[in-house]
Amino acid sequence: MRNAERGTRNSRVGVVAPDPTLLFRVPTSAFRVCLVLAACTPVTTRPDFLPDPQAPRVVLDARPERVTPEIAALVAAESLRVERADVRDGYVETAWYDTRSHRSFRGARDVPDLAATVKIRCWADPYVPGQTRLTVEAVYRPRYDPSRTERDLEVIVPKDHAGRALADSLMAALKKRFGTPSSAPTAP
Repeated sequence: MRNAERGTRNSRVGVVAPDPTLLFRVPTSAFRVCLVLAACTPVTTRPDFLPDPQAPRVVLDARPERVTPEIAALVAAESLRVERADVRDGYVETAWYDTRSHRSFRGARDVPDLAATVKIRCWADPYVPGQTRLTVEAVYRPRYDPSRTERDLEVIVPKDHAGRALADSLMAALKKRFGTPSSAPTAP
């Protein structure tokens, strides 16, 4: 008997089959299996956490593929160093930036002034076709503790902080560049 939809073969030859491995056979090449596994990779450059709920959000009249490179260009124009950026994932992250000395730092250990140093993360998520929900998160670390993860120590900057002014100017420039829909919801 042959099962045509799966390519299996189950045959009965007398009472005892000469080779038990031939009773049930599924012809699958290792190349096809590797190809399927490689196509379904869950690799992303986004961090494994979501933006803080207090981070400001805005809806823009552009697709995330157009917004993400513009974010990276605006961040670089503000003399912030881009640490991670990926157009496909819609994510941009800066290095730690000291708002008083206007310098970027590679690691959190190198930061001399924790209160004035911020990191800006931008998530550009699809909202409806042709629109992007942009979340801009500006965080600082009130203290340095190597025993805890970076995210555990981060706090959203207050409204009067220079890092918040950077994030607001970034959002304002993107609103001016792409526009916002008239009926789009905005978060504080």
